[in-house]
Amino acid sequence: MTLPGTRLAKRWLCTFARVDLYTVIGNARTRKSTLVRCLSGCFNRSVRDIQPATGRAAFRLYARAGSLQETRTRPLDFAEEAERQRCEAVLCCLSPSAHPLHREDCPDAAAYLRQFEARGWRVRAIAVLGQNAGGVRSPRLLHYPNATTLPINLTAHSVRQHFGWL
Repeated sequence: MTLPGTRLAKRWLCTFARVDLYTVIGNARTRKSTLVRCLSGCFNRSVRDIQPATGRAAFRLYARAGSLQETRTRPLDFAEEAERQRCEAVLCCLSPSAHPLHREDCPDAAAYLRQFEARGWRVRAIAVLGQNAGGVRSPRLLHYPNATTLPINLTAHSVRQHFGWL
């Protein structure tokens, strides 16, 4: 016996891609976008090849500068945008808090991460610029409390090591 909607739900679940997620979390003016540009060489939205420090083959990364909440991008919309790029990994920025005027559509960082994980994405590393992680807890999370005062190339070097990239 097939319940109504079951076939559609199974087809929807099968379309999920296995994506490795690298995330930068920080309040406004913590230089999240600048860091993403330093790490990937992208201006706003780009696909780049990234060499892991392990010596494995380079992988394709979809990088998007700018906090998803600040650009009013819902988690599902971003996931679909990233998956259309057919990349193995994604790098994005999140604000620790929900968008003040669009809290339901653009929730806090923890809610975005939960929704990405529900799609089958694997959180590989999280870099928090400043002190506010927005309640996100993970063994893959590192804080960079001095990121707003250090030269950006030093922060990028440290984050690149945390992410396991050359």
